[in-house]
Amino acid sequence: MKITKVETFVLHVPINPPITDAINVATHWGLSGVKIHTDEGFVGYGYTGTCGHGDDMIVDTIDRYYGPELIGKDPFMVKEIWDTLRFGKMHWIGRAGITHMALAAVDIALWDIMAKASNQPLWKYLGGHKSKGIKAYNTNGGWLNWSKERLLKDVTDIVEQGFTGVKIKVGKADPHEDYDRVRAVRKAIGDQTIFMIDVNQQWNINTAMTWGKKLEEFDLFWLEEPLNPDDILGHKKLADALNVPIALGEHVYTKYAFRDYISQGAVEYCQVDVTRVAGITEWLQVAGLAAAYDIPVCPHVGDMGQIHQHLVAATQGAVMLEYIPWIRDIFVEPATVKNGFYILPEMPGASTEIIPSCFEAYRVR
Repeated sequence: MKITKVETFVLHVPINPPITDAINVATHWGLSGVKIHTDEGFVGYGYTGTCGHGDDMIVDTIDRYYGPELIGKDPFMVKEIWDTLRFGKMHWIGRAGITHMALAAVDIALWDIMAKASNQPLWKYLGGHKSKGIKAYNTNGGWLNWSKERLLKDVTDIVEQGFTGVKIKVGKADPHEDYDRVRAVRKAIGDQTIFMIDVNQQWNINTAMTWGKKLEEFDLFWLEEPLNPDDILGHKKLADALNVPIALGEHVYTKYAFRDYISQGAVEYCQVDVTRVAGITEWLQVAGLAAAYDIPVCPHVGDMGQIHQHLVAATQGAVMLEYIPWIRDIFVEPATVKNGFYILPEMPGASTEIIPSCFEAYRVR
């Protein structure tokens, strides 16, 4: 099998209503992606997720630097292709960020082809581990721009839908307001529901030490991204000082950065995101590294769960998966949660194939 054509795309899917966390405002979810065609008729879809900004730079990287290298290659040589692109023309100016997100899209499309050609859903092609489904926790009711009243209504609705875990955003200008919202949510969802909070990098070390301690009383499952994601030492101090486990990874782009976080005891839930590290090839290496330290994997879903459901279902140390349903309706086989569990995909591939009418409706490039 040979690659014959590489076609990039950008889709912007509306988020209704728009959301905010402590750092982002999002009106659309962006998919910067690629369709890779082969001489045997298989087409692989891969993409990375954005808040709708910078998509042009991601697909330009594929068009100008990665795509030409793919023509004529055997997609089953995915690791060789990964090395060729990772250490190719873009290595000098970018070893993370845009270049890794572009490589992620390409790599995901290649794995999609391999699974389709093998007539298996990706989670089985990788070697399945969770045949009965994946526990899901829901983030989509806890946005920072929600009023306290809406916040409480949404999290209680989530629990009533069968989810056993909810996550809310914190990072208000006044941490007392965060404390009040966390206290109210814990009371609303009860003591048995798994409860996480996400700071989205907005605290400094002093704020995190002070308010992390104060919030321990609410039996938090984890404290997510409390500090700048490049501050490994600061997260190490927090992990040593707090009883609440530290979770992070959505802004960690390489296996080497994860190695340093994990080996130094600075992260306790590894949220490696396949769209931020350079695709499935590197994601599997990070998951293996986490397993060597008995660190559980709970991915951040820059893909909105479509690809990660396969990876979690194939990974022994992956314990549950975030659920945000913003883009599920554009896919031929959408990620689906029932009674708090992801239903495992059955179609061959990585669940990345987009419905043609949706592809045209949301395509901006």
